Amino acid sequence: YREEKGPYADVLKKSIDYKQGIFKQDKDKRCAFLNDNNLCEMYLNLGKDSLCKTCRRYPRHVEEFESVREVTLSVSCPEVARILLTKTEPVAFLTREKEGEEEYEDFDLFLYARLVEAREVLLSILQDRDKPVEVRAVLALGLAHDMQGRINRREIFACEEVWEKYRRQNAIQFVTSKWEVLKENPHKQYELSRKLFCSLWKMEFLHDNWEYYLKETEALLYGQGAEKYHKLHEEFAGYLMKESNAWSVQCEQLLVYFVYTYFCGGVYDGNVFDKVNMSVAAVLLIYEMLAACFKKNGNMITTDDVVRVVYRFSREMEHSDDNIGQMEEFPSLLKFF
Repeated sequence: YREEKGPYADVLKKSIDYKQGIFKQDKDKRCAFLNDNNLCEMYLNLGKDSLCKTCRRYPRHVEEFESVREVTLSVSCPEVARILLTKTEPVAFLTREKEGEEEYEDFDLFLYARLVEAREVLLSILQDRDKPVEVRAVLALGLAHDMQGRINRREIFACEEVWEKYRRQNAIQFVTSKWEVLKENPHKQYELSRKLFCSLWKMEFLHDNWEYYLKETEALLYGQGAEKYHKLHEEFAGYLMKESNAWSVQCEQLLVYFVYTYFCGGVYDGNVFDKVNMSVAAVLLIYEMLAACFKKNGNMITTDDVVRVVYRFSREMEHSDDNIGQMEEFPSLLKFF
């Protein structure tokens, strides 16, 4: 960047803090190179090869396994969030092979193969639109919980029994009945929501306005007690059903996003249930934040509101390894059923 001699050189150099080795930010904490249309002026003037490694990679999220690299797009990027949340068809994933391989020490290839298979089963459950999305989420939790037991007992071959169990009609009926009981219990819903929301206060705050946002959201949701909380959610659910059927699909897309991104990371720590629990809890928290946004907006919500809540949540949670670790310690949602 110091050696750039073209017409953009002066702007380029004024936008870099050479002492800190970072790009400068404006008063709203936006990168100095972002214009009013959220496009990168460096890219526009100097081309993609001018970008630093972070900017070349973002919003791609990379997970590395032995001989496998998985690349997803992070919903912390507003445009990625918009693409995902306005996409109505089920998400699909592309694979391609390249020559060469990389070996990892102490990598459990057999466990990884099991996790890849399990993830396919989880995604097929989550994308089965013949069932309510809430039932799909609880099925995924149950499957991951039972699979965790097999992994803990080193009975990895028995995982297939779990997958078959959660495909059967009696398992679906059992989970549906459990969901119906919770749905009719306002006290438990309130308790679950508050407990999850309190977990957010233990996390690292990455942006200055996040603490204020949490306080405002908490006041809107819980400031007037359980009865008002339940009334708000009845109105919000009714609004979603009447005005738009989009949330069911958006919820599915987010569940698929989180499960696909994090589930196979269980090969490194053996914690597969925590990753599915984290995924479902993250979507529940997003729903709670949307309910607060609905109330703040005078009982209405737009696609832009949904996109904004999702990417702000993702920026705080997914851009910190400590926060991801904290998310894996969310209270077990199955205890509320």
